[in-house]
Amino acid sequence: MLVVGVATPARAQNEALVEPLAGILAASDARRFTGPLFRAAARHPDPIVRRHAALSMGRIGNPAAISILLRLSSDPDTVVQRDALFAIGLLAVPEALDRLRDIVLNTPSQDQGSAHAEAVAAVAKTGGPDAAAIVRELLNRWVGIATTDNVPSVVERALLEAWRLGSAAPILLIAQFTQAASAELRWRAVYSLVALRATSASNALLRTAADPLPLVRALGVAALTADYADDAGLDRRGVGARLRGLVNDSDAGVRIAALTALGTYGTGAYVSLAADRAADTHPNVRVQALASLGRMTGQAAIDALTHRLEGGIFATRRMALLSLAQVAGVGALPTIRASMADNDWRRRSAAATALGSLPLSASRVHLESLRRDPDERVMASALQASLRSNPRAADSLARLYASHDDPVVRQIAIGALRARADTGHVRLLADAFEIGRADRTSSARVEVIAALGRISQQGSLGTALIAGWFLSRYPSSEDYLVRRAAARWLPAAADLWGPSRPIDTGRGIADYRDLARTVLAAERGASRTEIVFETDRGDLVVELFPADAPFTVQSFLRLVDRRHFDGLVWYAVEPGVMVASGDRRGDGLANVVAPVRDEPSARPFQAGSLGLVLDGPDTGGNRFFITLRPSPGLASTHTAFGRVVVGLDLLDRLTLNDRIRRVRRR
Repeated sequence: MLVVGVATPARAQNEALVEPLAGILAASDARRFTGPLFRAAARHPDPIVRRHAALSMGRIGNPAAISILLRLSSDPDTVVQRDALFAIGLLAVPEALDRLRDIVLNTPSQDQGSAHAEAVAAVAKTGGPDAAAIVRELLNRWVGIATTDNVPSVVERALLEAWRLGSAAPILLIAQFTQAASAELRWRAVYSLVALRATSASNALLRTAADPLPLVRALGVAALTADYADDAGLDRRGVGARLRGLVNDSDAGVRIAALTALGTYGTGAYVSLAADRAADTHPNVRVQALASLGRMTGQAAIDALTHRLEGGIFATRRMALLSLAQVAGVGALPTIRASMADNDWRRRSAAATALGSLPLSASRVHLESLRRDPDERVMASALQASLRSNPRAADSLARLYASHDDPVVRQIAIGALRARADTGHVRLLADAFEIGRADRTSSARVEVIAALGRISQQGSLGTALIAGWFLSRYPSSEDYLVRRAAARWLPAAADLWGPSRPIDTGRGIADYRDLARTVLAAERGASRTEIVFETDRGDLVVELFPADAPFTVQSFLRLVDRRHFDGLVWYAVEPGVMVASGDRRGDGLANVVAPVRDEPSARPFQAGSLGLVLDGPDTGGNRFFITLRPSPGLASTHTAFGRVVVGLDLLDRLTLNDRIRRVRRR
């Protein structure tokens, strides 16, 4: 019988952990490393506290934490070990390599687990010749039996992370694993070879065309571009013959990858193949076929694209327009003009992008018209196209729009000024910074700092002008993202404004206690946190991970409860790779909420993983993406805060401009 007013043992135990966890969360949020706090947390009797201490130290990124993390890498709890080793990988300090080498090479295979996999990942993230030697020795031990038998998971992880070693990676050794018995080994080896753009492993990548696993085929053939073939000394026609067969593969992801590669050959020889796939049953295969046609030549390509301009979904009509502009040039102008007159801003924006592919003599007047469009999103696209197509006018265009009210238009203009690094722009940039102080996000202000940083490198005149026109006007900055940008690009401002850390988060200890309770409930498995995306193509059920990413999940759920996502579209779709949404602006160029600090963890980015779109470290907000295939390269920089648990089969059929009807808690 439960007596009212008396805490149950489980609740009392949780409440005892709230205070230490709240302190850890506060330090992580502020990016503040405090030795006594974390040393005490690392000795705490509860592994949940030790685990979050380890993750927080990695996220804060202070190398002074390495001695504590090395001690936690021997923790009696294997989850604490794993997360301590993940955090060591985030710090990437060479002094940890001796300990990492011992874990990776001297632990019997039967005793290895997820912690050892994180150890070898930390080795690869640290990089350098000593790290490469550890990976090479590990792979050498197992390559002999990989073709006939299973090998430990630590070898799988070594193959997956080996790309991080760059030129020091043992490419030919990795290539041998592409013939392993285990499909898990093969796709991981291929992933690293592709990421390394390993021309010496071209035979291994060519063999992927016949691999029984669709993921291996898709990864391998997408890398067989014309540039790769040339650099590897391969015969283009021979490579093309392999790709031709995969354009009709049973797997849509492989068809997309083969079409992507074929498009790079820029010839009319593959037009009929791409034109056939423009009628594929899978919507994103159709989109990629049209994109590839845009890189080919000849009247047949023009005819195939013209046939797809009307009817069908928005994504195919848009891609047909963009590709037609690339192939037909001025001949596409009547079609582009028709899109310019459309009531839908997305069609006018696509017209602006298409104009960027035309000769300046044909596009100038029309781009000028679209730069006056009443919709800032169209104006932004037209400005980008104008800057690309008319470099001679870039200075005057950038000056004209650097004070625009729309932060995205202004940021594009400031970016153009940054590229020019002209001392005559200092006063204009200072004015743009002033306008940007009213923006809801820091992006345009950060761009100003980067532009001033380039000017400061031009000599004493630039330095003097920045001191007179900018620093005297802004003796301080409360925005930690701006201060961090100054530390990177503009030392004079950094010296004046002070360090970017610790961050004033605006939260009090009561907020962190509440968040600690949420973390504890998730760690104890009290309940699952799930949301449902109701889309035009069906429902996606997503499980969120508040134990791994408490700040991100809290921010995202607040947006769900405010109905922020209801009615939005998928503003970006990279066929076979990812989809993105969350931006009410609709073009994917704006955040409207306070940025969330990144919360990377040992949780991998798999097919169906949910992450935040970033403009740099700690800039996540309302924009999010969902991966369509494993994406290991994101794990150190992005936050995997959820995964699709129902509806993964329909995820890759989402297309550009498909709608999210609503998002709700389940």
